[in-house]
Amino acid sequence: MSDQTRTAGMSVLVLVSMILAVSMSFIDQTIVAIASPDLQRDLGLTSNQGEWVINAYLVALAATFALGGRVADVWGARRMVLIGVAGFAVTSALCGATPDTSWAETWLIAARTAQGVFAAVLLPAAISIVYGAAPPERRGRSMAMFFGLTGAFTALGPILGSYLLEWSWRTIFWINLPVAAAALVTVALAPIDERRRTGRIDWLGAAIVAAGMALSVVGFSQATEWGWGSVRTWACLAGGAGLLVLFAGVERRRRPPLIRLDIFRLRGFRVDSGVLFFAMIAFVPVSYFLSVYASVSLGFDAADASHLLLLYFLGFLIAAQVGGRIFDARGAKPTILLGCVTAVAGYVWWATQVTTLDGSAQHHPLLLAGAGIGFLLGPSSADAVSRTHDASYGEVTGINQTIRNYGSALGFAVLGTLATHVFTDRFSSSLVRLGLGRSTADELAGRAASGGGTGTDLGDVPASARGAVERAVAHDFAVGMRAVLIAMAVALAVAFVIALRHPGDRPAQLDTTG
Repeated sequence: MSDQTRTAGMSVLVLVSMILAVSMSFIDQTIVAIASPDLQRDLGLTSNQGEWVINAYLVALAATFALGGRVADVWGARRMVLIGVAGFAVTSALCGATPDTSWAETWLIAARTAQGVFAAVLLPAAISIVYGAAPPERRGRSMAMFFGLTGAFTALGPILGSYLLEWSWRTIFWINLPVAAAALVTVALAPIDERRRTGRIDWLGAAIVAAGMALSVVGFSQATEWGWGSVRTWACLAGGAGLLVLFAGVERRRRPPLIRLDIFRLRGFRVDSGVLFFAMIAFVPVSYFLSVYASVSLGFDAADASHLLLLYFLGFLIAAQVGGRIFDARGAKPTILLGCVTAVAGYVWWATQVTTLDGSAQHHPLLLAGAGIGFLLGPSSADAVSRTHDASYGEVTGINQTIRNYGSALGFAVLGTLATHVFTDRFSSSLVRLGLGRSTADELAGRAASGGGTGTDLGDVPASARGAVERAVAHDFAVGMRAVLIAMAVALAVAFVIALRHPGDRPAQLDTTG
């Protein structure tokens, strides 16, 4: 066997072990969303609480990802992958063991937050290992394969969810345990480079940025419940913004910093980061909103909802492979621009179909929307990582993924507030047209919004009007979904404008000796 063949085989083994290691976190993105309607009904959670079951994970992931990248550099990437996998499995078991009591919300959200922290330990280490194990000339294709295959696990979530929910929503968390056991074995056997970087870890910076991100997301998420005139809402938003500004000032004086802000002087890195931030607003929250929409507006069960979500990820997977090849041949700019244009078209088309309440009319828009994200996600991530020569993989991926996950969490919070506001206004107006008084209509609309449109209490509605009210719930929730999709299309249009500033060059690959 030649040295080249042996090296290629080792690279494949590393890729396989890392994909298996991170599979739980990618499956988790969609399987929890599919289970959300059942989970909310079983535990008696409001719509806002159900959103926090998902967003607590995203906030924790965003807030600690940069720290995870730095820790992987200093303590060793393999070690952090093993710790991340084990911790993710334990916290998954805790999620599945949520007690059916008055403190179910606190238990589950706390366990989901811990899951996010362990995912932040695992993911930057795994991504840096994959990038470093691939030959320089194949890194674009390797990263596209990594994100494509992990995207396949994201698509697997709806399939698994539809079957597991036949027993209990708790099984969507317990399924992680055998996966974690297999991942621990393969990671231990894989030939992973054990080199580490010396230096301190910036714990102060990590605490400041975590608090700043968390407060800003809480402000947007709770705005519907607290009100935009609430002191609490603006205290969270202002406090979060202030802490992020403080973080930028602190990092300029820390040696070594948690996040090297000078990296943002590179135009290509700034553009890639901006594209990823806005693209994630349109990508990660899709699973949750589509699942709830399918349940409330289309009357679908988890199996039917999973079929819609699978179409989205089928488009994503096919385009991810094409995007990786374009990136290898021509650089990141062409496929990022193609992805933005395709995604905007897909989301706008989808927005025109959701209020028809016809699931089949949304099949082609779903494919197109998913394809747009698939074209741009892997290339923009790989291009960002390849642009800094004097930083480590863990450091760069930590910055890159922090931006991605903060965009996801912030987008989820803003879109959730938007969907609730639009649905409440529309449903209240529908109830008034059906003969209810304004005060009764507003109260019923508020209760319906709190429950996410599911299980709307019709006790105040005359029996003769209840059929019309149920139809109004379905249609008005779809109008809220349309507003979400339009906002996602706007975010992608902003990403396109940012991508026009991409230098279009082919940067040298990141130095593997770092």
